[in-house]
Amino acid sequence: MKLFQQMLVATASLGLIAPIAAQASDVINLEGMNDYNRSKKSAKRFDSNTFVNEVNEELATIKGRVDGLEAQQNNFEAGSFSDTTTMDGKAIFTVQSVDTEDGFNNAAIADVGYTGKIHAAYTYQLNLNTSFNGDDNLYVRLKSGNHDGPSDIKSNYNTYLSAGAGKADALTVDKIWYTLPVNERNTVFLGPKVENYYMHGTTPSIYKSVLKSFTLGGNGAALGASTSPGAGWKYEADNGFAVSSNFTTQKGHQTGMLTNEGKTSWATQVGYTQPQYSVSAIVNMKYNGWTDGYFQSIDGTARPGDGNSTNIGLRGWWRPDNTGTATPSISVGYDTSETDATGNSNTTAYFVGLTWQDMINADDRIGIAFGQPQKHEDDTVDPFLYEVYYDYPVNDSITVTPAIFGGTSKNSAGTEVDMTGYMVNTTFKF
Repeated sequence: MKLFQQMLVATASLGLIAPIAAQASDVINLEGMNDYNRSKKSAKRFDSNTFVNEVNEELATIKGRVDGLEAQQNNFEAGSFSDTTTMDGKAIFTVQSVDTEDGFNNAAIADVGYTGKIHAAYTYQLNLNTSFNGDDNLYVRLKSGNHDGPSDIKSNYNTYLSAGAGKADALTVDKIWYTLPVNERNTVFLGPKVENYYMHGTTPSIYKSVLKSFTLGGNGAALGASTSPGAGWKYEADNGFAVSSNFTTQKGHQTGMLTNEGKTSWATQVGYTQPQYSVSAIVNMKYNGWTDGYFQSIDGTARPGDGNSTNIGLRGWWRPDNTGTATPSISVGYDTSETDATGNSNTTAYFVGLTWQDMINADDRIGIAFGQPQKHEDDTVDPFLYEVYYDYPVNDSITVTPAIFGGTSKNSAGTEVDMTGYMVNTTFKF
């Protein structure tokens, strides 16, 4: 009986469960649900990967743009405005007054009204350096200015300012040349406006001057202004020895270079330099009446108008181990010039320059220089130049330089006359 009852209960239970299961399977497809869930999970995984990939691509694009902007910013900060060229420059504001004695050169100074008045002028300069292979360099200097004082002050007194540029407010190509290292020791130069002393192997002087006559340890007979078409070569050994040779021809673009019609300067220099000192000698042969413009002796130009000259220059400099001491750096120079021109005599010149650095403020400079510009052996008056200045660095870009300078010459009657100049330069470097 008990077995029979159990069988009845089991049968009834199955009868009740079967409809419910059938209804549940009709309402909910469990297998389909599982398939759906698996497809949704797969879809979710695919969409998230796609999203991440797209974001990564966008981030990579943005990063590339940021890197490009950073590179452009770095180039801009370094003075570069192309892949090959960098630029730097400076502007110099000059406030100046000059006192000269009456009667100089038949009152040419008085007629202009230059003496005793305050004058303001400027010089603006841009330097562009372009390299095509990382070792060579195409140098271009653009310059403008309005230093147009009387020629007597600049020439007969030899007080032409280093910062002076009489360009009539026009921005001109002042210098342009190409430098190519042949190997580690040899370098060649070529250009339509190249300055010969930039092609020398040894720096003749470390004195920074206010007057142009004091640059290069005496800028006149042996080392002087020579921006003209030319070429040169220099050799620099690893022990400090250097030798160079170069030529420039005045108006070589018209007369041709190294021609009988062209006025040519051929300079050869040998020198030896160590970190603390340097000595050098130069021979500069000048042909066909080469003239040095504003560098004159008081009896006429040292470079004759109708002949050739042989010019020899000796240079040396020394500096102490440390700045900020009472011991200055010293630069010296001595020049002789012999000419075969009619009515011209030989000339001599000398220069001494002293520099103290870091004396009052960091990176400041005190300079004192004096010397004799080109003097003819038959001059009755000994020409003389001097300058005293102080470089005060306001910051890394601005320097203020007050200076006093002067010169001795003679007037048309052969009487000695003096000139004294007062100047403040403000230099903006960028």
